[in-house]
Amino acid sequence: MINNNKCRPWIIAGAQAVFFILLLTFSCQAAPPSALPPASAPAVAIPVLTLPQAVDMALKGNDQLLAGQQEVAAKETAIGIARSNLLPHIKVKERYMRTNNPTYGFMAKLNQQRFTGQDFALPSLNSPDPINDFQTSIGLTMPIFAPRAYLGLNMSKIASQAAGRDLQRRKETVAMRVVTRYLQAKTARAYIKVARQGVKDAEEHLRLARARYKNNLGLYSDILRATTAVKNMEQIEITANKNYKVACRALGLLLGLRRPVAVARADFPVPLRSMVRCQASAAHRQDVKAMELRYKNARQNLRLARAAMLPVLGVSSSYQMNDHNKPLGSEGHSWMLGAGLKWDLFDGRRRSYEESKAMHQVQAAAKYLTGLKKAVAFQVFRAYETVNETEKNVGLAEEALKSALEGQRLVNLRYENSLSPMVDLLDSQSSLDQSRAHLVARQNERQLAILNLSYESGMILKDLHAHSESTGEKR
Repeated sequence: MINNNKCRPWIIAGAQAVFFILLLTFSCQAAPPSALPPASAPAVAIPVLTLPQAVDMALKGNDQLLAGQQEVAAKETAIGIARSNLLPHIKVKERYMRTNNPTYGFMAKLNQQRFTGQDFALPSLNSPDPINDFQTSIGLTMPIFAPRAYLGLNMSKIASQAAGRDLQRRKETVAMRVVTRYLQAKTARAYIKVARQGVKDAEEHLRLARARYKNNLGLYSDILRATTAVKNMEQIEITANKNYKVACRALGLLLGLRRPVAVARADFPVPLRSMVRCQASAAHRQDVKAMELRYKNARQNLRLARAAMLPVLGVSSSYQMNDHNKPLGSEGHSWMLGAGLKWDLFDGRRRSYEESKAMHQVQAAAKYLTGLKKAVAFQVFRAYETVNETEKNVGLAEEALKSALEGQRLVNLRYENSLSPMVDLLDSQSSLDQSRAHLVARQNERQLAILNLSYESGMILKDLHAHSESTGEKR
């Protein structure tokens, strides 16, 4: 027959280990001065931020977002590069030449307007003396009909808009990461409170055990067991303080800071919307809009491939000065106006293959867009179901805590009246500690689930009242 009194210590130890593991596996981070022991209080006050303040700070100082802003700026610069293909190009050129080549010498004297009748003599034509020529020219070229250049400019604008949409979605992602870290820090601080309450309860049990032993009503082993429970809870409190400090430091890192930030005690309520409204909002999510713009650009790329079969028309002009003595000299003057048309009639069917390639890319972009819309709808559905799950779990955790509190109270009375052993008292206390920790975790999961639903719906910045400029929207 199994001895229950011998098994109970192992049950208690296992329950305490579970609670200890809950704290260890909680990836959290840093504590304000009020949560630290007096000996380790920092010299500089740690700023306390509300959730919207933390998100706003991250949108302004997060390194990834700052890098994303530079990427968007690079896309905007590409618009100017594409537009330059449609604007006049002006070039200034200075060239020096010295030659005794008959053809070049004859031409140089003509350009310098120094040609005389003696230069028609055969010795001068066949064996001219070396001649210098400083040529200064100013040229202008401009396209008149360049369909690929027009399409390239339009595609650059669309690509810039898509980059702006991507940056907006990245801001939402950073905001969600801030929310996660922020709630982890709040949960870590709540774990500190739970651990401290556990220490107080364990110390009270130790006091009862000593009083009973002093009055010859208890066993010395009860004192040892109660002392062990106190030490275990003190270890848990130390771990909880460490987790909170690390959580606040990680939150500061996410905000682009080198120091920790503390979280406010007040909760930030976020409205819970219906599934229909969440799905409708998710259809206009920034990443969906960015994919729609890329699909539009893929269709523009198809037009670009077809435009290669059209001719290109342009005009050009130049003004030239020639001198045989000095640069920028003007012994001779001349100008020239011209127009040109270029039309590739056959290039080995390269343009046909480029058109076929662009057609496949359009179809691929359409499939990516359809798949993204389906994935977004699923993500919203999953987030909404998670909210329902966490709501029910919070209710159950609250009921479990009430039961644990009542059970611990009854066992404590029985122990004081010598009706229950110390093992039962420690067992009930361990169950109470676990219930407190589980309730904290479930409440954090509920708030995180609601904010995650807001994120998947594309409304998290609006719900958090974050100030975010829509880069790329103006175009």
